[in-house]
Amino acid sequence: MDLSGVVKAYDVRGTVPDQLNEDVARALGAAFADLVHGDANSDGNSDGAGRPPTIVTAHDMRETGPGLARAFADGAMRRGASIIEIGLASTDMLYFASGHLGVPGAMFTASHNPAQYNGIKFCRAGAVAVGRDTGLAQIRTDAERYLSDGMPPGDADGAVGTVEQRDLLADYAGYLRSLVDLSGGRRLKVVVDAGNGMAGHTVPAVLGDEVLPRLPLDIVPMYFELDGTFPNHEANPLEPANLVDLQQRVVTEGADLGLAFDGDADRCFVIDGAGAAVSPSAITCLVAVRELARTPNAPVIHNLITSKAVPEVIAEHGGTPVRTQVGHSIIKAEMARSGAVFGGEHSAHYYFRDFWFADTGMLAAMHVLAALGEQPGRLAELVEPYARYVASGEINSTVADQAAALAAVRDRYASQASALDELDGLTVSLPDGSWFNVRASNTEPLLRLNVEADDHTTMGELRDAVLAVIRS
Repeated sequence: MDLSGVVKAYDVRGTVPDQLNEDVARALGAAFADLVHGDANSDGNSDGAGRPPTIVTAHDMRETGPGLARAFADGAMRRGASIIEIGLASTDMLYFASGHLGVPGAMFTASHNPAQYNGIKFCRAGAVAVGRDTGLAQIRTDAERYLSDGMPPGDADGAVGTVEQRDLLADYAGYLRSLVDLSGGRRLKVVVDAGNGMAGHTVPAVLGDEVLPRLPLDIVPMYFELDGTFPNHEANPLEPANLVDLQQRVVTEGADLGLAFDGDADRCFVIDGAGAAVSPSAITCLVAVRELARTPNAPVIHNLITSKAVPEVIAEHGGTPVRTQVGHSIIKAEMARSGAVFGGEHSAHYYFRDFWFADTGMLAAMHVLAALGEQPGRLAELVEPYARYVASGEINSTVADQAAALAAVRDRYASQASALDELDGLTVSLPDGSWFNVRASNTEPLLRLNVEADDHTTMGELRDAVLAVIRS
């Protein structure tokens, strides 16, 4: 069986059951157990000379999650691995489990994708990301072999692993609260849209009083019922239409702010008290300033799609901005390599050194709550210094030949650009300070355009001109 349509650049994702089913999950479990068993860079519990590995698994609220996770565990145990099941969890809770327990992990989620999808995000011990170039290609090759040839009944010695269940929700909540103290701030009214996703499970534990003492927060819940069919709206806050309900509710409630999480709750978007969306670049600036106050002169990661305000603010506060490609496995690796204290993406993924260099929307939300609660002003005033430029947001265009379209854009702007680079797609900087990036999707026949300029008119004109070249 060919798994090229399921094993992506950063994770596994596909429709159930035609692309991803229990047989595929079982083979992937066996292949992942083989990978981490032979990984000499893990914590010693998974090296080739030692005993078979222990793997922690979790799943989100999708109906197909438990069955796929059990099949995956069966495949891994057939290769000698032992399994710790933590059950329902957000993706960042799985990363916590991997870091806290020091074991590799597998999270069953399709994030914001529609109900018929599911997938797997892998990490090595300590929440170290696994991408195409760091193990995912090998997992695919081995899983295809197991699907074709069948699996042996145990590891090299014929041993079969064990399984146990653990509840780590309270530990996860306690760890996050140890990183950001919210107990001393002014009382805030916060509307939270969980989108029927995993924030409905984790927010009451972390920000509410279900497992820990009450904080000075009045949480107004929206769509906290776990439902993988997403009956209210798609659990993808990157799409403006999915924020409308929250924006209206914030205004109606007279709340201080709103928080919107995606399906697996690893991303968080912020709405100010007037119902306006706060850009992830502004949130990156806000959190970077806070982290640099604790760790002066530290590196801070930002991908090349964030506003140019981000590196400006990092440098102004004594940090070292480090520009990277888009993608969580790339950013996690660069976080670890550089020892960065924090990293932010345009897509509202936020990474923390104190969280095993992994991404967690909840911790980013807690920083926003703490920053707002520590002073008397409104959120809009707090982030206003970071909203320096006008951005287009990401615009997708379907193209038959991505390379030809990119070449046409390069030809059109090469002579007038002040700088060109190809770190990720093509980034063109212009003499007036505006810039744009065009990059190809890894999985679809799309080009993605992001534009930024000093004012709306300049941004709009540049956006339209570049789109005309892409779509011609």
